[in-house]
Amino acid sequence: MLPKDLTRDLKSRLNMLAGQLHGIAKMLDAENIEPDQVLVQFKAVTNGLSSAEHLLLDEVFRKGLALQLVDVVEACPGDCQDAGRIEQLRRQFPNLSESELTQKMQELREIGGRLEQHNAAQGKKDENKS
Repeated sequence: MLPKDLTRDLKSRLNMLAGQLHGIAKMLDAENIEPDQVLVQFKAVTNGLSSAEHLLLDEVFRKGLALQLVDVVEACPGDCQDAGRIEQLRRQFPNLSESELTQKMQELREIGGRLEQHNAAQGKKDENKS
């Protein structure tokens, strides 16, 4: 679920972009429009969409990845099979690009699944010892 302030911001940006697109359509109806003027407007719309996308990625996916990273760090007893990879991801986190976020989230989900199995097996071993 998206935070309300983010939803409001994204909707505002999309409304502005819709206005820009409508303006481009009107420009195309003009008889003496220069192609470079149209291109400038297309670039403005493209940059606006890119900016909205980056906002969504940073706000939702980066925070989601941070929460997943905290979960796997807490679940790893320090000697789990993925301890080295978890530490590497933790160090990389501040510098990850938007395009890497979803890939790293998937990787952390897989590590989390292995940790759940590992910790469940450890719990059963501990119960059997008692």
